[in-house]
Amino acid sequence: MLTRHTIETVVESALAEDAPWGDLTVELTIPVEATLETVLSAREPGVFAGGPLLLEVFRQTDQRIKIEGLLAEGTPFVAGDALARIAGPARGILTGERVALNLLQRMSGIATLTSRFVAAVAHTRARIADTRKTTPGLRALEKHAVRAGGGSNHRFSLSDAVMVKDNHLAALGAVDGPSTTAALRGLRDRAGHTASIVVEVDRLEQLEAVIAARPTGILLDNFTPAELAEGVRMIAGRCVVEASGGVNLDSVSATAESGVDVISVGQLTHGARALDLGLDAVTA
Repeated sequence: MLTRHTIETVVESALAEDAPWGDLTVELTIPVEATLETVLSAREPGVFAGGPLLLEVFRQTDQRIKIEGLLAEGTPFVAGDALARIAGPARGILTGERVALNLLQRMSGIATLTSRFVAAVAHTRARIADTRKTTPGLRALEKHAVRAGGGSNHRFSLSDAVMVKDNHLAALGAVDGPSTTAALRGLRDRAGHTASIVVEVDRLEQLEAVIAARPTGILLDNFTPAELAEGVRMIAGRCVVEASGGVNLDSVSATAESGVDVISVGQLTHGARALDLGLDAVTA
């Protein structure tokens, strides 16, 4: 969740990185009393995300800066649209410009890519979800952007849910059917009835042993659409079925048509391109 504390902390850190001892150019060239009017402009179409960060950047550089017409999170736009109007003390606007754009371009890029994945599976029941493949320190921002694009959030951190992957089973020595079932049942007893437990499998032959342990969900990793459909048939509604691994815009529709409930896509965050936005001065 994108909290007030997170917003303030991220912006403070970004401004400190960009102007650790002040903005030398602004201080030497721009009079203290100078004002500036600007427009945040879209140079390509997309979906907007990051408004709360924009507000916080200019709050921290100069609280006298006014922001009007700010687009709501998740709003689509086309090239040439004005996404916000920013006016006030020129020093504060110029100092915060790059940090604000970096955050908005990154978050809007994620929202835009997510919206394309969501649109590609709209004819199915599948939900598009993110992963933990996020930029360290910016996970809350990037997951917020996924939601702005119409996607869903997977677990936020390792503390949120149990997800047993192949390396976990290998470490437990659970290498065959009975040992896998026993290990997972023991895990359920230790975790308690409220814990969500998802188990990853990479072969159909593993499914029966995992199903017998009654997990909350099963993640089918790197399956073909035909294998996914067979996995859905075998699981038969006994838990949530998730598909993951190498899913892209070309393959996501076929993946969704297999009948899975969730498709987790690492590309939403680690592969999104920053959107082209600009902050343009308004001249008479």
